[in-house]
Amino acid sequence: KTMFLVNRIIGTVILLLSIPPLTSQALEPRESRTVKDSRGEALTRVKRGWVWNQFFVLEEYTGLEPLYIGKLHSDMDRGDGSIKYILSGEGAGIMFTIDDVTGDIHAIQRLDREVKAQYVLRAQALHRQTGRPLEPESEFIVKIQDINDNEPKFLDGPYHATIPEMSEIGTSVIQLTATDADDPTYGNSARVVYSILQGQPYFSVEPQTGIIRVSLADMDREVKENYSVVIQAKDMGGQLGGLAGTTTVNITLSDVNDNPPKFAQRLYQMSVPESAPVGSAVGRIRAKDRDTGINAEMNYSIIDGDGRDSFDISTDPTNQFGIITIKKRLDFESKRSYTLKIEGSNTHLDKRFAKHGPFSDTTIVHVSVEDVDEPPVFDAPAYFVEVAEDAEVGTVLKTAYARDPDVANNSIRYSIERTSDPGKYFYIDITSGALMTVRPLDREEVPWHNVTVLAMEMNNPSQIGSVSVTVKVLDVNDNPPQLAQYYEAFVCENAKAGQLIQTVTAVDPDDPLGGQHFYYSLAPEAANNPNFTLRDNQDNSAWVLTRRGGFSQRDQSIYRLPIFISDGEQPVQTSTGTLTVRVCSCDGSGGVLSCDAEAYTLPTALSRGALIAILACIFVLLGESRHGGRACEEVSEKTPYLCDEEENVHENIVRYDDEGGGEEDTEAFDIAAMWNPRGTHLGRFRQDMLPEIESLSRHVPQAAVAGAGIGGGTGGVHGYVLAKLLEADHDPGAPPYDSLQTYAYEGEGSVAESLSSLQSATSNADHDYDYLSDWGPRFRKLAEMYGVLETSNPLW
Repeated sequence: KTMFLVNRIIGTVILLLSIPPLTSQALEPRESRTVKDSRGEALTRVKRGWVWNQFFVLEEYTGLEPLYIGKLHSDMDRGDGSIKYILSGEGAGIMFTIDDVTGDIHAIQRLDREVKAQYVLRAQALHRQTGRPLEPESEFIVKIQDINDNEPKFLDGPYHATIPEMSEIGTSVIQLTATDADDPTYGNSARVVYSILQGQPYFSVEPQTGIIRVSLADMDREVKENYSVVIQAKDMGGQLGGLAGTTTVNITLSDVNDNPPKFAQRLYQMSVPESAPVGSAVGRIRAKDRDTGINAEMNYSIIDGDGRDSFDISTDPTNQFGIITIKKRLDFESKRSYTLKIEGSNTHLDKRFAKHGPFSDTTIVHVSVEDVDEPPVFDAPAYFVEVAEDAEVGTVLKTAYARDPDVANNSIRYSIERTSDPGKYFYIDITSGALMTVRPLDREEVPWHNVTVLAMEMNNPSQIGSVSVTVKVLDVNDNPPQLAQYYEAFVCENAKAGQLIQTVTAVDPDDPLGGQHFYYSLAPEAANNPNFTLRDNQDNSAWVLTRRGGFSQRDQSIYRLPIFISDGEQPVQTSTGTLTVRVCSCDGSGGVLSCDAEAYTLPTALSRGALIAILACIFVLLGESRHGGRACEEVSEKTPYLCDEEENVHENIVRYDDEGGGEEDTEAFDIAAMWNPRGTHLGRFRQDMLPEIESLSRHVPQAAVAGAGIGGGTGGVHGYVLAKLLEADHDPGAPPYDSLQTYAYEGEGSVAESLSSLQSATSNADHDYDYLSDWGPRFRKLAEMYGVLETSNPLW
């Protein structure tokens, strides 16, 4: 049996020639071959029954009927319709269909080779009733035949190119490439030829390569800079009927240095006032150059003239101007005009165009100096003066000198700018310019003075010159050294002799040339004290050491050690500082447990101030009780209520956390007794307050005492209130919630002024407790605690 394929016969010679003939091998009948498997059983292999070839079909078919491609046929087909043909693969059912009875293949859609050049399909013959394959499935190819349906295209257009001006003929500008989507292996559909449609005679294009070249010599950018060239690409080798595409090429001529610079004028006139500062601009000139960019960059220089030393010229890189500036101070009285010869030249030269040169040009500039009324000028730009800080008032530091530079040479008057000498340390003589001191100088306060001296013309006060005078105040050893801080040390009761308890240092505001050097020693009055000693370390520090052991808080809890300090400069300055040493109880490792002497006799919560307050209250109450009892026996019948035992005239101390209510508060005190003080005797004073009352009474006028009571009574209330006021003012441990009230008596005529104790804390003066030593043995402990009692042991 034989199987074959019937291809569509295309009525063109090309298509017929492209179809390969069927070989004898393809037409040979089907054969059977018997082989045995591993078990010895016979297997039969049937050769493929299809005759295969390629199908060819033209693209872009536009007919109304499906395009017949070819026919598939099996030699087993008897024409009775028992065989069914099926088609699968690329485009099966979409692009291609097959008649399942006849095997005819048709294209049902338009084919485009540029989209897909070939399709791979698979065919099979089945038994229509059973669906059993009669032949194995095999592949065949449908190739799409190309036609000229695509024009050449410039994918990157429009194009831009740049070439230098004055380029030679034949210079390559740019190469263009057009793309044709047709098959380059089939006919001339993709053979492209280039031609120029616009841009002649300046440019041309090579037909085969698409290279654009210069075709006109000496094209000048300054004449025409931009060109638009249109290039065409045509397929079919440029023959008639070919398809074409165009693009535009914008060509720009870049600049070269082919034009020399030129000044617009041969002579320029300029003027400048003589007061113009050095570096200021006089004027500007410009040499024009038709070129651009670096080819137009200029360099200006003064090549001749009598002003070469007085003027300079520089180039503005932005606008290529030549800027003439003053190089040296001008003086109308010395020279009134200058002449400059200036050259402007290109900085970047191109040797190819040297024949167009020279690339430079010259011009003349005449500069006139204008006369102005100038301010006075000092003989120096600045003055520097050194003066010792102990210089006497009136010492002349410097004599400033200024003159009028004009021909008139007016007289000069001197002064000091106020803001430069806010402390008013200096004075200058108005005619001579002698600068002198009018206040003592202190380097530690102001080490430098910057004074501005003014010089003014007599005939024209608006013309003022100035000069800076820097005054350096030299150091003199006029400050004593002081301890660097307030030192307070502690020593344990179990301390041993030679133990270091404090390192002290000193400071001195002076600044000697050789640096600070301090010497330490104990003050003469404490030089032989048995408790502490001082060792000078010779490094501006000193150690305070114990001289003995066995300190006791009971015997003395505080030592005050005077330290004598001196410096090493002349004249030698000295001072005495105090080191406070507290005796503390310590544990075995030296850790401080307690530094308060009260810790031995008082509960931990009871301080020294509380003890003093309690004792004072007890003594005052006892004294008032005795004094009130005696006053009750002597009182007249007009005041019977003063003898009431429950309302004796004595001090009621009431403590609470808020202020009293003034005169309206009648619960804390018996106001009746306060308003009738005649029941007390002026000749009898409270024993516990006796020293304060006597001391205060010496300062109170008797007239004020006599008139203190309401209704002309005695001064008992006056004395009582003053005593309480003095007690509150001089007691540093007094609580802030005392119960003093505001009464009608305001202390007029009293040196104590207001009775209020609210301002008592504003005084920074030390309290004097010397009177405690006069109060007898009962107050001895208080006198010792406040340090006013002379004891056998010194404080240090």
